Amino acid sequence: MRGSRPEDGRHSTPDIGPKPRPWVRVIGSLAIFGFLIGMMIGRMLQPDPQWLRQVDVVGQGLVLWFDAEPQPRVAHIAGAFILRLESFGREQSGQLNVQGRAANWRLQRERKDLELRVVAARPLRGEWRAEEVDGRWRLVVSLQEQ
Repeated sequence: MRGSRPEDGRHSTPDIGPKPRPWVRVIGSLAIFGFLIGMMIGRMLQPDPQWLRQVDVVGQGLVLWFDAEPQPRVAHIAGAFILRLESFGREQSGQLNVQGRAANWRLQRERKDLELRVVAARPLRGEWRAEEVDGRWRLVVSLQEQ
């Protein structure tokens, strides 16, 4: 059995490598902690998501009720009227009359937006206006044939 004396100036246990420095772990832990606290503060300061509460068919258009002011974007593609809303809500569909003719509407989720699509036999033109009524926002969509 050999003794525990060093051979050639070295100990008998193998050299594992450089010891980790504790300040690297401390800095890494502080960085992760700061990142998580920043994300929590960001979530608290983020505005509440906008919700579509109700859809009503009125005359030659639709009335959409929101809990916050909507920011719609309008498009006309191949004769269909399309309204995109940055909002949450349930998917719905129905039918309405535009100048005495039937038109189908569908509200569905399109990535992060809700998309209102109105399709008729003839190309449609639509206008919208938003107003606040009793603490809720009403978006009135009026449709006409081109």
